[in-house]
Amino acid sequence: MMPPPKLLLSLFSLLASGMLSAAMIWAIRPLMLRHVLAQPNVRSSHRIPTPQGAGIAVITATLLVAGIMAGAGSTDLKIPIAVFTASVFIAVVGFADDIKSIAVLPRLLLQGAAVAAVIFSASGELQIVPACPLWIERTLLLLAGLWFVNLVNFMDGLDWMTVVEVVPVTVALMILGALGEFPTAPTFVAAALCGAMLGFAPFNRPVAKIFLGDAGSLPIGLLLGWCLLQLGYDRQYAAALLLPMYYFFDATATLLRRMARGEPFWSAHRSHFYQRATDNGYVVWRVVGEVFALNLVLAALAIASVLTQSIVMKIALLTSGCAATVFTLFRFARSCPAKKV
Repeated sequence: MMPPPKLLLSLFSLLASGMLSAAMIWAIRPLMLRHVLAQPNVRSSHRIPTPQGAGIAVITATLLVAGIMAGAGSTDLKIPIAVFTASVFIAVVGFADDIKSIAVLPRLLLQGAAVAAVIFSASGELQIVPACPLWIERTLLLLAGLWFVNLVNFMDGLDWMTVVEVVPVTVALMILGALGEFPTAPTFVAAALCGAMLGFAPFNRPVAKIFLGDAGSLPIGLLLGWCLLQLGYDRQYAAALLLPMYYFFDATATLLRRMARGEPFWSAHRSHFYQRATDNGYVVWRVVGEVFALNLVLAALAIASVLTQSIVMKIALLTSGCAATVFTLFRFARSCPAKKV
């Protein structure tokens, strides 16, 4: 049996984006090395200045390939065009912040403008909860989107961490697209983003030669958030929650813990569970390996939740994902057994 056309086009998008991303990173790394260095700070997991800005290549490859594929395969380009425009804007904001730090409030306002462009460009007929007044839902989505963009940025603090998060999520979306359970345009976005991250992976493997920077993490958060939003519009709530569950649990639990302690939660820190894991004796390879394994499980659970019609099964799958994620966070918060030997 021949693979469905959407799957073949998705795989082509992945391959093309991967090669373009890797080639661009190789080309721009010397320039980033001279002008955009990430200096070690209290949040950092690296000890020497390291170039950042690879996100420019990742996002350029993603948008270019996805734009071409969406234009060829989708009849409704209104939302993708808004998403691409907002992604370019937030990438520029992120790159400016990489070069010279922008104050918290202006940065949030600019990010909020990008998220709002995505949220409010959607048709008024699209709602996650039809019973909820549209303006309330859109306001809540704006706040949720702003948080999601920032939590992806917060979690991009370890070599390969964003790779092991994005690749399982986007592969799951590609599979759902091939099965006809996910719209065409976001399927191509997911495929192109997956390829671009795979092209970035060799340069970011521990010890990293280059980082994404805010120019990459912020638009990646925006693109992933938009893809997950499509699952919400299709009433696939369990899948939309399962796919980003590790990032969401780690970042949200860390924020709430810092707020409860009266700490300045907006300042740089090393309180995330994955950071605590390295402080507790876990090597980087083990941390990202365990997160990758967890994300593969969450992706499988998400796909299963879309394919089943049983509400009971969806709840069971969601509960299983929560349990697996909490177990991983619990282990990261404890000393590595090997450290005690």
